[in-house]
Amino acid sequence: MKLVTAIIKPFKLEEVRTALTELGFQGMTVTEVKGYGRQKGHTEIYRGAEYAVSFLPKVKIEVVVASGDADKAVEAIGRTAKTGQIGDGKIFVSTIEHTLRIRTGEADENAL
Repeated sequence: MKLVTAIIKPFKLEEVRTALTELGFQGMTVTEVKGYGRQKGHTEIYRGAEYAVSFLPKVKIEVVVASGDADKAVEAIGRTAKTGQIGDGKIFVSTIEHTLRIRTGEADENAL
């Protein structure tokens, strides 16, 4: 099993969710996060004063998938989250050693 973690722009969340659902992936965890990459934030003007925004709002999506489906999930997220602008985000894939569904006691692939 693989954990696919994606950091994306917030307005792309619904498109990514729809793409993953259409591929048959069930369940995801979404967290609102802040961070920066190469763009290192930006400056904004508020009530006539300029100030630096060091951390930009992002959304972190986590989806656990079967090992053979990880590439499909990564492709779907990358395709739908891409705007072509700086700050589109990143996708990370990690190995999951063990999964347990608390309600039923099902483990690993059966717990997905």
